[in-house]
Amino acid sequence: MFPRISRLGARLLRESRAETRAGNLLSSRGILYQGHVNRHSTPVMTPTVLSLRNVLLSTATSGEQDESSQPKDKISVTFVNKDGSEKTISVPVGMSMLEAAHENDIELEGACEGSLACSTCHVIVMDVNYYNKLEDPADEENDMLDLAFGLTETSRLGCQVIAKPELDGMRLALPVATRNFAVDGYVPKPH
Repeated sequence: MFPRISRLGARLLRESRAETRAGNLLSSRGILYQGHVNRHSTPVMTPTVLSLRNVLLSTATSGEQDESSQPKDKISVTFVNKDGSEKTISVPVGMSMLEAAHENDIELEGACEGSLACSTCHVIVMDVNYYNKLEDPADEENDMLDLAFGLTETSRLGCQVIAKPELDGMRLALPVATRNFAVDGYVPKPH
């Protein structure tokens, strides 16, 4: 049995290398080989079989991918301040708008530091098409939004708006006031 598996393994290894170059990683022979080894209670793992197993169970990439097929690492977001001035920033995918605002010195308060315990990071998504691309707000977010000053149909909490590629170009307006139940005139320290 050992010589048969070794011969079969060597042949399949040669064929799999040729098929890998052609882009077809698993052939019907490779599947038969896996079934043959799996039927035995103690499969023989020679170096040839081990290397073949790694070839058969790995995925091949060409290393050359089209840039359009790669996900974007950052998106562009424009914040419209209370006075109407605008600031466009680059936001890493996966980061909340609250974090992005704090990193870029935009006056978005965030008194609870993103724990869904306040409404001070209230933002208004200026384009309903972008608003519709966001996930629906959770009940906890809706509860906090009920406390927000100047609530609109496209209001969200900045801590719950997470950057993703389809939000590239989104514009967020900061409301003219927030309701912070701390002390009037309190200015939070940057995080």
